[in-house]
Amino acid sequence: MIKLDGKKVAAAQDEKMAQRVADLKDKGVTPGIAVILVGDNSASAVYVRNKQRRAEKLGMNSQLIHFQADVTEKELLEKIDELNHDPEIDGFLVQLPLPDHIDEDRVINAIDSKKDVDGFAPENVGHLWIGEPQTKPATAAGILMMLDYYDVDLDGKNVVIIGRSNIVGKPVAAMMLDKNATVTVAHSHTKNLKELAKTADVLVVAIGRAKMINKDYVKDGAVVIDVGMDRDENGKLCGDVDFDDVESTASMMTPVPGGVGPMTITALMDQVIEIAEKRANG
Repeated sequence: MIKLDGKKVAAAQDEKMAQRVADLKDKGVTPGIAVILVGDNSASAVYVRNKQRRAEKLGMNSQLIHFQADVTEKELLEKIDELNHDPEIDGFLVQLPLPDHIDEDRVINAIDSKKDVDGFAPENVGHLWIGEPQTKPATAAGILMMLDYYDVDLDGKNVVIIGRSNIVGKPVAAMMLDKNATVTVAHSHTKNLKELAKTADVLVVAIGRAKMINKDYVKDGAVVIDVGMDRDENGKLCGDVDFDDVESTASMMTPVPGGVGPMTITALMDQVIEIAEKRANG
């Protein structure tokens, strides 16, 4: 079984991205990313810190805008409008979740679609589904980047995605359809889930339930992508897939941690650099 090593792929992409940033700086353009964090959610703070470190490592301009949890929706929207018009910021995102008093949809819709590096704006979702993506949700883009690195050919393959979120399930489905895969999206209401999952040449799992998927769900030789980030009964970090149980059945599989996680940030940085390259080329 080949372990799909997100850290290894991310390191290889970092070399290429650092060179692209250096080339842009030679043209007088520094790629700029901003992240808005609201409140003190510890998981969100970790994600944001990792994004900042990665951007700085690549030589990018990175800004963190941290609001207290009681910030008003009006104040947040004003900051978004400011970033929309900041020529030094190529892309930005608002770290979710947001406090209950703030309408997440209104916040997402306020972000300029050309700077929406999360790919959540309705305009970007539409472009993705018609096969003309502008920006793509980073986790989905990172998964495709990893499969490409390991030469996993999706053409004609059966792909089953367990989970239908706007962040992972739906965008992964759209992007794999573009690679000529035959895609099935399963979810909590799906009947005969085990039987369906076992038809998959590539199984993508994003359900948020620790170690739910064991070898009974996996066809011999399948490629398994585990997007979960959970805690087991001992409090240890794990995925939605029982790695030890599935290891002997899958041909390739992502570990947790160290699989999809590093690729999410890699894809995010890649998109910011791509937007900056468009800016540099006028």
